[in-house]
Amino acid sequence: MIDSFLFTCEHGGNRIPPSYRSLFHGYRALLDTHRGYDLGALVMARALAKAFRARLVTSTISRLLVDLNRSIGHPQLFSAATRGAPALLRAKIVDQHYLPYRAQVERLVRQSLSRGRRMIHISSHSFTPELDGKVRRADVGLLYDPARRAEALLCARWKASLAATAPELRVRRNYPYAGKGDGLTSYLRLNFARGAYVGIELEINQSIVLAAGRRWTALRGVLVDSLRAACIA
Repeated sequence: MIDSFLFTCEHGGNRIPPSYRSLFHGYRALLDTHRGYDLGALVMARALAKAFRARLVTSTISRLLVDLNRSIGHPQLFSAATRGAPALLRAKIVDQHYLPYRAQVERLVRQSLSRGRRMIHISSHSFTPELDGKVRRADVGLLYDPARRAEALLCARWKASLAATAPELRVRRNYPYAGKGDGLTSYLRLNFARGAYVGIELEINQSIVLAAGRRWTALRGVLVDSLRAACIA
């Protein structure tokens, strides 16, 4: 089966539309932290999509308005800033920002599968180097569902390719989060067969992004080349 690629970034920015800014009095500083968005994730998603000449779906709305990578009903769908808003207002946020994004991604997956192509979906994220006093000991995380053989195999190949081309990188699978936890890829797995849809969350350490310079530039190139090698192995 021929592969198609789709790259997404659910937490690409920290923008709050003007009509909802009143909800964020007292939360403005939080928008600029890792809780407001995934620093570097959008740049990475764009680099991957360009290299693979693939479709790209992104959002620059802060996850503190609504988290596009959480299911409806999840306790973290809304943040402290929006959780207490009137139900009608929260429903409006979902209708304006959450549902259209999810629908676009799902439509592109269905479109690819209808053409007899397997969809490889890479969702680009980043993680803070330290959370709740615990240091995250990885540079790159590859998140997947271990029960889905195609995902496990692709991540094993991707990790091996990274080890061969950039042995200094600390690459871990299902770290710093479990790949089968709640998220966009998990939702799509429920709707598409395991042999047809392969959903991977790519996590990069924000310390590399913040350092900028050659290391950040090199990481983008290494991830592109290693993914390409993993897919043709």
